[in-house]
Amino acid sequence: MGKVHDILELKGKQGALLADFERVVVEAAAQYLGDEENSIGFLYSGWCQAALPHRKLPNEAGWQIESERMALVVEPGMRPTSSGKPEAVGVPYGSRARLIMIYLQSEAVRTQSREILLGRSLREWLAKMGIPIGGKSLKDVRDQCERISRCRLSLTVRHGSRVGMTNQNVVDTAMFVDTEEPGQGSLFVETARLSEGFYEQLQRHPVPLQDAAIRAIANNSMALDVYAWLAYRLHSLDKPRTISWKAVKSQFGAGYARMDHFKINFRPTMALALAVYPDARVDEDENGAGLILHPSRPPVPSRLVSVSAK
Repeated sequence: MGKVHDILELKGKQGALLADFERVVVEAAAQYLGDEENSIGFLYSGWCQAALPHRKLPNEAGWQIESERMALVVEPGMRPTSSGKPEAVGVPYGSRARLIMIYLQSEAVRTQSREILLGRSLREWLAKMGIPIGGKSLKDVRDQCERISRCRLSLTVRHGSRVGMTNQNVVDTAMFVDTEEPGQGSLFVETARLSEGFYEQLQRHPVPLQDAAIRAIANNSMALDVYAWLAYRLHSLDKPRTISWKAVKSQFGAGYARMDHFKINFRPTMALALAVYPDARVDEDENGAGLILHPSRPPVPSRLVSVSAK
């Protein structure tokens, strides 16, 4: 996939399009290469292996997804109603939820604190990601904030014959306040506090990501998942590793009933993720067994990580 970056640098966007690359891949690679901001973010390694749903589920429905080493179950939270019967708010989903999770974790690592500034700070960061904060977009962000604030996670991690499990919330305090003023809905509070368990895991296992890469694929939830997975997985390899299509589908294709339908949609998504990670080396197995992951340089050099995490 590095070829698209080479052609962009030699012949520009038009040259890359004439070379038969998909426009969305060319646009993402061009935006990434032209982005001069060197800021980075962080994501807990568990989220790089098992992520949230891409589309809205019924509010009462839970979510389960598995990867090679981890299984994630997300339970929807409940909120009180005037009828006296609590109602489910649904689990977080889509690209907005992922961006909010990246913001929360990046700020926690950067400041070395569980207390995260919201309000204007969150709006400004989302705007940098190309997300307009107003109208329907603001309503969507508020909705995902409430879902993240109320949901509960169960993470099961496997290391050989050992199995560990943690149950936790993402935050201890909500990221919104309710108001009775007509048309206002839920407003952001100034700060939120990550739960102690989630913060401790993040401190032990942070995965650095490039903001420029996140910005270029911010509206594609599966591409965000694939990029985070590659950022976590590739640099830790000491030799090529084949991941079966069954395992890939289990991690990224929970909404697909048929393997052929999943592959049709996953291949261009993988190309999009690779467009913002030029050093990633990933191939398809010639015999159709799955993907071959090769040892690759991390998306963020270690020297930048040490500076940003201070």
